[in-house]
Amino acid sequence: MMDYQQAWDYLDRLQFFKIKLGLDSMERFLARLGKPQQQLRFIHVAGTNGKGSVAAALLAVLSRAGYRVGLYTSPHLSCVRERFRINDEFIGKDEFARHATAIHEVLGDDQITYFEFTTALALLWFAARRVDVAILEVGLGGRLDATNVITPEVGVITNVSLDHQAYLGDTLAEVAAEKAGIIKAGVPLVTGVAADESREVVEQRCRLLKAPCYLLGRNFSWAYGDDRQARQDSAQSVSDSAAAAAGNLWHYRGLNGEISGLQCRLRGRHQRDNLSLALATLELLAPIWPVTEESIRAGIAAVNWPGRLEYLEIRPAGADGRRRVLLDGAHNPAGIGALVGALQEDFSYRRLVVVWASMADKDVAAGLQQIAPLADELVLTRPESERSATPAAMRQMLPPATRTAAREAEDTAGALQLAWQASTPDDLVLVAGSLYLVGAARRLLQGELVRDEA
Repeated sequence: MMDYQQAWDYLDRLQFFKIKLGLDSMERFLARLGKPQQQLRFIHVAGTNGKGSVAAALLAVLSRAGYRVGLYTSPHLSCVRERFRINDEFIGKDEFARHATAIHEVLGDDQITYFEFTTALALLWFAARRVDVAILEVGLGGRLDATNVITPEVGVITNVSLDHQAYLGDTLAEVAAEKAGIIKAGVPLVTGVAADESREVVEQRCRLLKAPCYLLGRNFSWAYGDDRQARQDSAQSVSDSAAAAAGNLWHYRGLNGEISGLQCRLRGRHQRDNLSLALATLELLAPIWPVTEESIRAGIAAVNWPGRLEYLEIRPAGADGRRRVLLDGAHNPAGIGALVGALQEDFSYRRLVVVWASMADKDVAAGLQQIAPLADELVLTRPESERSATPAAMRQMLPPATRTAAREAEDTAGALQLAWQASTPDDLVLVAGSLYLVGAARRLLQGELVRDEA
């Protein structure tokens, strides 16, 4: 049997097998593993942005209601074990190694992708632990994604915007068609797709498969609470988590009733959209897994999704006092737009110091055009990834005045040092543009998310 390090090394070697979309090989492979997916009940979450936040909210509420809940998400920030959770527990090293060994033995000389491997491992672990429900986040698209070998109790499509065009298409309709591939005959769908061609595609697919469609803004919605001043005050003193939660009171208007005065640590209007999608999903699941209002309130208040509008207050070595840091993995135009909205609505600061990186296969120029006008200081860097755009290449995409003022750093640690030098305790340091960058920065600032050595 492989030990944990051997299993992780083996998995990392699978990254040489690039993205492969298709279900036939995955279904045949799972059959050789004993069809673990047939022993489980699922919630399936797809969409361009917000999948992880929806999944985290579902986990938070259902686990507080007393259920054993599996959660499979991607990508991870720094450790592969982050992808696999049951309630508040990440997969242990021994369990990871044991299930990885089983997969390796079944594979023999056959090839499999990294994501197919981790999906199979999640299914094996959840089945072995006999979870009540498994929440699976789609990796890419939906129709041909490795997770689409399941039939869920409820499906979720958060939203549709352009991303991964090389695989999913160049129009909203094409991307929506791929994501709508998770819709199953007769299975309810909860969605937040906008009133554009993506909604037409999703609703048409639901009609074809007689799948009830519940739409944010039509069948359920949300609104901020009346205490606007408290929300403004908390934005200026976000170190007080209780005040921050109280200042973000909001109301959910659901399929079957309303819940007022909800509290949440997640910032940004888009996160209320995501939480509302989760609450509508829970309403539909109530006949199977009922939850109390108490569990809903406690779960929503506790939802935490690292690296997505994650606010930290730290005292870096060599800096003159504390620093306020915001980590956000937004990396496509829609996600960066949500980040910009949150900066303008939910945060107060004197100056904005931005540490930015981007994958070269993204629309690098578009991301810089959105964020650069807000930055008082801009530091460009490159996390450890062969796909990262170089700081020099990003600099050339900036307007002349910004190009001259922008700084460059060879790595994440160097970029953070430049940010500390350029900022004061009254400023906000934003680290964004790439989950690789956010993962590297978070590890330097907070340590590993998975801290145990089990």
